[in-house]
Amino acid sequence: MKVVDLFQKKKKQLAVLIDPDKLSEEKLIKTANVSEEAGVPFFFVGGSLLTSDTLFRSIRTLKEHSNIPVVLFPGNTYQVSRNADAMLFLSLISSRNPDMLIGMHVIAAPYIKLAGLETVPTGYMLIDSGKPTSVTYMSNSFPIPNDKNDIAACTAMAGEMLGLKLIFMDAGSGADITVPEEMISFVKQSIEIPLLIGGGIRTPEKAQSILEAGADTIVIGNHFEKNPERIREFMDVVNGFNENNGK
Repeated sequence: MKVVDLFQKKKKQLAVLIDPDKLSEEKLIKTANVSEEAGVPFFFVGGSLLTSDTLFRSIRTLKEHSNIPVVLFPGNTYQVSRNADAMLFLSLISSRNPDMLIGMHVIAAPYIKLAGLETVPTGYMLIDSGKPTSVTYMSNSFPIPNDKNDIAACTAMAGEMLGLKLIFMDAGSGADITVPEEMISFVKQSIEIPLLIGGGIRTPEKAQSILEAGADTIVIGNHFEKNPERIREFMDVVNGFNENNGK
């Protein structure tokens, strides 16, 4: 089964986001073990800016200690590794920065093809979280205001019409506020492809409300870095939601 098919399942899912710069080998092993036991369907690995050569090692450790697919979530063209299972081929469709829409992709394409990586074309949308984030700074772009549901929905629709397979709305790492539930619902009703939501999801209750609003996959990273055991709580929310809704 291709990794892209995992996103098409008619059930809610959790992606555990790993920033290779932030986790020690011990914490990576713990995260892999807990995620395997809890039934996490996939890891996302990457960051807005990596300051050490840890990408390959992090992927290797995750794969040695779990059977969970590892999907690259690259912040730039250097975050490509052939030992991953796939990568999100991100186009920052909320931006007007041509490098983030297509420019960097042209540079990365031959390396990705040589690596033999499965690519998942993904429309990446930054949503204002109440403060500047690493990704808005590094991408030199402005996020969509979090009260502009119509702009978010039209942007997502355009991405779907361009043939993208996923829409990922992100408030950014360490966001003060999450993508609003009203916006999630508005966008979800406007598209047919899976919708991923990330940024600032710190409690099981918030995860539940985001799933109820229409998210197909929630993406959580920062919150698990200090305490990987909390992955179990969030997977319980996801599994409970699926059971209660008969999916």
